[in-house]
Amino acid sequence: MAAIDLAGYRDQAEEFVAELDREYLEHLSGRKPELALEPVYDRHARLFDRAAVEALREASEAAAGGDAGRAARYLLQFAVDGLLGRETRAESERAAELEATLEVEAAGRCVPYRQIPVEQANETDAGARAELESARDSLLDEKLNPLHVTALERSHELCRELGWAGYADAYSQLRALDLEALAAACRGFLAETDDVYPGLVDPHLEEAGLPLLGELRRSDMPRFFRAPELDRGFPAERLLASFEATVSGLGIELDNQPGVHVDAEERPTKSPRAFCAPVRVPDEVHLVIAPIGGRDDYAALMHEGGHTEHYANVDASLGFEFRHLGDNAVTESFAFLFEHLTEDAEWLRAVLRTDDAEEAIAHARASRLVLMRRYAAKIAYELELHAADPDLATMPARYAELLGTATRVRWPEVAWASDVDAGFYVACYLRAWALAALWRRALRERFGERWFASPEAGEWLRGLWSQGQRLNAEELLADELGSELEFGALAGEFGTERRAVDEG
Repeated sequence: MAAIDLAGYRDQAEEFVAELDREYLEHLSGRKPELALEPVYDRHARLFDRAAVEALREASEAAAGGDAGRAARYLLQFAVDGLLGRETRAESERAAELEATLEVEAAGRCVPYRQIPVEQANETDAGARAELESARDSLLDEKLNPLHVTALERSHELCRELGWAGYADAYSQLRALDLEALAAACRGFLAETDDVYPGLVDPHLEEAGLPLLGELRRSDMPRFFRAPELDRGFPAERLLASFEATVSGLGIELDNQPGVHVDAEERPTKSPRAFCAPVRVPDEVHLVIAPIGGRDDYAALMHEGGHTEHYANVDASLGFEFRHLGDNAVTESFAFLFEHLTEDAEWLRAVLRTDDAEEAIAHARASRLVLMRRYAAKIAYELELHAADPDLATMPARYAELLGTATRVRWPEVAWASDVDAGFYVACYLRAWALAALWRRALRERFGERWFASPEAGEWLRGLWSQGQRLNAEELLADELGSELEFGALAGEFGTERRAVDEG
């Protein structure tokens, strides 16, 4: 097979990423109802044909290591992601269109599909929350799941056609990760936090008038995360100002970052969750928020703000692979680092002028543990779902069993195909949580408890951010702190004690 023109491939790949991210930006920000992926893929079809994938695979296998080896592997993953995305774009487009236009009639109101979690978060009546959930699940089962399953089966088929044993085997190699070892570490995290879990979560459920663990339904979870009883300490009018004050304390003026664009306007079809769209790193990075109020809103903004500052501070001279591609556990670690400030007593006192932060801190810690346990179960589930020869008929029950056992929430089966991020992104989240705990510890040791108000800490962070994602999470941690990535420090933040765990 002829050698590939890597320079030309990089240039075209960067244009594709910019166009694709802009398309998602326009759709998810509520500016346009349709998600027109097909024209973008058609304009760049040669990036993702079989010949390009095979040529990049040969280049990756021939690379000697170092930055050349990293770049080649990152481009190969990009090409495989793109091939799978191109082959399933019709299902993705249709699913996005339905999510943006479907409405449910439930609980005495007409609610857009994407707004249901927002309605549940602000709904005081448990029956109404359950009715909204049931109506959404019916649409998911009838309208969306057939699309998700078709895309899933096609992705599995393509990985086998490309010579891997299955989807999990492909992404273990593409991400250079031992996914089974990560799942074992997550089983250890679940075991270590199992005893403290009810004691951390149940008091907040009781305070909110929600069922305790074991009886809690998924329809109640948006209300739990919303924590309306904490609203007074997280005023809507201080939301964006709190992020501006945080980066200012680190020596960064948001208004003086020409590449950063903040969108806080209300639109009916805007995604209810904040997101960051790094259209051109570092020159055009969008931070999009849809405020609904409360602590969860602050956490979402700070998370996406962490992404934004990471991308906006990447060294512009780095190659495309290291500015846009690589191990997303790195950027997620900085997002979680910023998000954690919403449960930091010093930050709450300094930025939000909170006198009594104990309740907010305890609630945030409980919420974080629920999410981490959910994702620890998700990687086990996704390894089964993406095995070499999965029995898809058994997957809905396994999904509900694994996630329900880990969270102690009555988990519905219907989301078994939709609650799956492409390319084992679950591994990025899990490793990012562990990495963020180590960044946090280093910042406190070097710059004090109020590191977020230290320009010197900001300078250190900008040094990390400038590297983009040239190194993966494990490499960056070893390079900066001389440490290994593990979950012990993370479990310790929940007051656990290390104990022997069967990781077989």
